[in-house]
Amino acid sequence: MTTPRLDASAYRTAEQLLRHNRRRLVRGGEITPHWIEDGARFWYAADTPDGRSFVLVDPAAATREPAFDHEKVAAALARASGQPVDARALPFAAVHLVTGAAGGTVEAAEFAAFGAHWRCAADGSACERVTGPRPADPLEVRSPDGRLAVFRRGHDLWLRSLEDGAERPLTTGGDADHDYGASPDFFMYSPLLQRLGLPHAPPAAAWSPDSSRVLTHRTLQEGVRLTHLVEALPADGGAPRPVTLRQPYPGDERLPMAELVVLDVTTGAVVTARAEPEAMPTFSPVLLRWAWWAEDGSAVHYLSRSRDTRTLRLRRLDPATGEVTTLVEETGETRVEPAQRLDRPPLVRVLSGRPPEVLWYSQRDGWGHLYLYDTRTGGPPRQVTSGEWAVQEILHVDEDRRVVTFTASGLVPGDPYRRQVCRAGLDGGGVERITRDDLDHAAVVPPRGGYVVDTASTTGTPPVTGLLGPDGQMIMELGRADVSGLAATGWSAPERFRVKAADGRTDVYGVLYRPHGFDPGRRYPVLDHVYPFPAVTRVSPSFDPGWHGYDAEAVAALGFVVVALDGRGTPGRDKEFHDASYGWLDDGGLADHVAALDQLGATRPWMDLGRVGVFGISAGGQAAVRAMLDHPDVFTVGVAEAGLHDLRYGDPGTVEAYHGPYDEERYAAASNVERADRLRGRLLLVHGGRDTQVSPHLTLRLAERLIAAGKDFDLLIVPGAEHVFAGYEHYVNRRKWDFLVRHLLGMEPPEDYRLTPVPPGM
Repeated sequence: MTTPRLDASAYRTAEQLLRHNRRRLVRGGEITPHWIEDGARFWYAADTPDGRSFVLVDPAAATREPAFDHEKVAAALARASGQPVDARALPFAAVHLVTGAAGGTVEAAEFAAFGAHWRCAADGSACERVTGPRPADPLEVRSPDGRLAVFRRGHDLWLRSLEDGAERPLTTGGDADHDYGASPDFFMYSPLLQRLGLPHAPPAAAWSPDSSRVLTHRTLQEGVRLTHLVEALPADGGAPRPVTLRQPYPGDERLPMAELVVLDVTTGAVVTARAEPEAMPTFSPVLLRWAWWAEDGSAVHYLSRSRDTRTLRLRRLDPATGEVTTLVEETGETRVEPAQRLDRPPLVRVLSGRPPEVLWYSQRDGWGHLYLYDTRTGGPPRQVTSGEWAVQEILHVDEDRRVVTFTASGLVPGDPYRRQVCRAGLDGGGVERITRDDLDHAAVVPPRGGYVVDTASTTGTPPVTGLLGPDGQMIMELGRADVSGLAATGWSAPERFRVKAADGRTDVYGVLYRPHGFDPGRRYPVLDHVYPFPAVTRVSPSFDPGWHGYDAEAVAALGFVVVALDGRGTPGRDKEFHDASYGWLDDGGLADHVAALDQLGATRPWMDLGRVGVFGISAGGQAAVRAMLDHPDVFTVGVAEAGLHDLRYGDPGTVEAYHGPYDEERYAAASNVERADRLRGRLLLVHGGRDTQVSPHLTLRLAERLIAAGKDFDLLIVPGAEHVFAGYEHYVNRRKWDFLVRHLLGMEPPEDYRLTPVPPGM
């Protein structure tokens, strides 16, 4: 009997839903404000069915209008450049609006186009090529005044004048173990940077507000463990080359350390912090936004965390003397975090005053809340927010009015992840909600405060962006997403669900994606798309599905029911829920996933729980394999990309924070390698050969043990790929889809269908 073949239209639709394509199907879903006069006004680029336009908003006047005459500016630019210009697709993505005075009318627009810098009158009456700022160099960090840039040369930092091009060193004596401003060797995207023609990441450097000093660090990497990869086919086509990295393992004594340094660009002084060096995570402390300048440049504030992550300190560095003092210190029984999510900046603000007050995030009462420390008195902190909900982001602190504006989750009944915009008095008075609906709110506030640019949506409700006053009243609507292009693909909004965890009492939440052309009378195979990493939620509460959500939407288009879950141990809720992952990275809470599948399938007969697969990348790759090893009767097919299959050989900065201090027995119990003999289903392992974040050796270790156990599996090594397969996504996605279609859908994939490579930078 011939196996039926899946029609190529399914792959074509799935490709449209991938991250780099889907954004074209949702117009007006994103509005990014660009502040003018510290936020007195702002402009944004609006996507419409007719093209792109630039819009100027004046919140005080409650006006929204074209930033300039698009038709006339297009015509003027065409005449001046000799190039065709479409007013609906202007050849620039950003503008600088020139006004006569603060709050004055826009007189001209400056922008880069056709390899030159232009200044066009807002009414199109004139357009001329001008001497604009030197094009931004991705390997430089520019000063706030636009006159200087700092960059790496060799192992030192150099200064370049952007006015005359003069260069001079800011540091000397750097070497391979004592690099200034460098990221660790195992920087996550090093191979990707090389693919883009960049030899390294930009320097870890932060300018003082007055452009007189630079905060950076000097690495201390003597004796750090060396690990090795192979560059199979170098860009020059020559023989394979070894790639040696300083990459420690959990439990190693020597870690890459960062010694904070302040460089005075006027005097040439090099001031080293008089404190113990800080352990370098994947990105440096500066790049992680764990260090920042005081607004007046009088100090550097930075967060310092002990290796066991149970103590967190806020420190003040005097840039003139190097003296370091501790402003706030908190210790806990498990990790102490400045925010639950790794992808969000610390929820810490140092207020003005000498010594200052500090607004500090803590989960000491079991929930994530804000506390105010008075470092002048040294007394106990005042709790600014409280309740069975969690602060998620600090949006703005108005020191004059003594009010903090923030987002919080847990205030919407029935969904603890949806965010609301709130404010609270620093001196008491309770919390007031600015938004009072049941939607999720992604919000930003300008530097000067006074209003909120708010985007409201849910997983099934397209976003609407509005300008809100300080009391939450709608001043004007700025954009309403058009999702007709998305719906035209056959997409339907995912179903938000709530089920009980494996303990039978804890509510856990997720989303379910139905296959395209859904027929409730049919039975569909099911895929669990896993990513249980304790620092990031898998499911987005908003219409934007998040980095991982695009893959789930695409695979649903192939004919699968796809389930995504945030089980116990993931962030965003109370500390007890999050701490379930502490010392429990072995299975990523997979028992909750099994319980969720059982409950979902009990009321949805079209879910075929006899055909269940699992797939994921990184921590999701580890969990995909673990699901098949620990629950072989449930998960019969799996695809694991870039999996961290053995914590004993992972990044200690991540692993020790969530699995606890190194213990051989406990870490071995978390290893997929140690239980490889349990495999029964069909498994595809995928890894990038140049993955410096999660070494391909971790997948190869698992493969070796599977071979020793006589287990059949498929293995794809992508020789030049890094951790997220940038530049190879089209190939990896097709191979993944082919595997799932064959072994779970029970069909042959489309013949000769090839996905289009993703453009660089998308």
